[in-house]
Amino acid sequence: MAYTLTQLLTISARRFPDRQALRLNGAAMTYEELERGSNRIARALQGAGVQPGDRVGIYVHKSFASVLSVFGIMKAGGVYVPLDPKSPANRLAYILSNCGVQVLLSATSKMAGLKAIFSEEVPVHTVLLLDEEKPLEPPLPGRVRLVTWPQIAALDAGPPLDPGLVETDLAYILYTSGSTGEPKGVMIAHRTILTFIDWAVEAFAMTEQDRVTSHAPLHFDLSTFDIYATIKAGGTVVLVPETLSIFPYRLAKFLAEESVTITYMVPSIFSLMLNYGKLEEHDYASLRTVLFAGEVFPIKYLRRLVSLIPHPKYYNLYGPTETNVCTYYQVMPQDLDPEETRPVPIGVACKNTAVFARDEHGSLVDAPGVEGELWVRGPCVAQGYWADPVKTGERFLQHPFNPHYGEMVYRTGDMVMLDEDGVNWRFVGRRDHMVKSRGYRIELGEIEAAMYSNPAVKEAAVVAVPDPVISNRLSAFTVLQDGAALSAAELKAHCARHVPAYMVPETIEFLEGLPKTSTGKINRPALQMRAQDNSVQES
Repeated sequence: MAYTLTQLLTISARRFPDRQALRLNGAAMTYEELERGSNRIARALQGAGVQPGDRVGIYVHKSFASVLSVFGIMKAGGVYVPLDPKSPANRLAYILSNCGVQVLLSATSKMAGLKAIFSEEVPVHTVLLLDEEKPLEPPLPGRVRLVTWPQIAALDAGPPLDPGLVETDLAYILYTSGSTGEPKGVMIAHRTILTFIDWAVEAFAMTEQDRVTSHAPLHFDLSTFDIYATIKAGGTVVLVPETLSIFPYRLAKFLAEESVTITYMVPSIFSLMLNYGKLEEHDYASLRTVLFAGEVFPIKYLRRLVSLIPHPKYYNLYGPTETNVCTYYQVMPQDLDPEETRPVPIGVACKNTAVFARDEHGSLVDAPGVEGELWVRGPCVAQGYWADPVKTGERFLQHPFNPHYGEMVYRTGDMVMLDEDGVNWRFVGRRDHMVKSRGYRIELGEIEAAMYSNPAVKEAAVVAVPDPVISNRLSAFTVLQDGAALSAAELKAHCARHVPAYMVPETIEFLEGLPKTSTGKINRPALQMRAQDNSVQES
């Protein structure tokens, strides 16, 4: 049984050396090539001074190089820290400094970005370039040593020096948005992610015949299923070119042409394909499993997706970065009733994971209809936030119902309740998406669900603008279906038929598209700023 992520690759490379491990833009890399290439990178990193536990940055776009990087870093004993290539230089510099990254994997195509990052104060002393192009000029400060791909490729492809890792050593650190404006690094150990990977391979009956999309970027936790579960099963990771996300028709066509069997994406991407991908034109006979996570899937879009591609099994996976996936739910026919407006449940705990909820009084939620905050326990729980004991202490706590010994559990901040069956959990909303207005407690997601129930609405989001008189005013943003006509007054009237009057947005602004983050989710902070600016202008 593998106890580190790197062993997943080594085992599959022995079993299936000539099978395609990776595909991108028509090119392929076999398991043997991935194993040997990552060994060379590991040797280069050890030669650059990387010791067990050292953090190593990855600053490349999605490619064979990005997958080689994660395995190479871990084989050297390092902890990989993926950087979002689309993030501003000062944010990336903060991550490198906060994490103490001294060695960085990148490419000559990222030289402009590297220059901007190195204009800040960062501790990096060595950059390994993972492409064959040669820099045209010395682009980085003289203190930074460059190791080129030809130098790496000339190294022995045998296993590197064994770093002696155990399952509790860190595998990677993912930086997520922080409430203070500075990103926080979620620390994930090998055992933590393998708890999810082992469950996923079994739950979805994954085999070497599977062709699994890798749509999420490395800095998004959805990517861990794409890569590690597929590698464990001996299947093929089909890397989705980054440009396809902005061309839904091409993405929809890509899934069919690549004979994808399992795909895992955020609901926003599925919704874009539904609206613009012309799914009915493509053959998805190979597709057997559809997974979605990261945000609520509007039920009207899920209903349409299942009606257009009815044969796969559909699963809603839930979990914050701090636990990866901790609950799951298989979509059932009754969930798609035309009269149903609620999103599907988030389900039950995954194998070797447990969840529970506490109500506002701190008591255990054990009956349907009672709201509580979800807590997660088990080896799936992260090790905390890098170099931030204060934030760690706020969310990673002693099990409130276990006074007998030390047991760290994670407090999600997500409000849930048991479904009518008393078994499956339903997501109610984020604690920070719950606001007070005119004395009423309001869940913004409920208003969004009411807006989505209008056939003319393509996308919807609601934010709260602080107000000294009524606590918060509700502002909504929406995108209409192509050719649809709907006024703000008409949409308000529609909402009033589904939610109480105090939950009807005071303002509704129509946009051509909602802003998205680099992971494909709705960019709510951007909408919050827009709503506040609008409020200032109106006053």
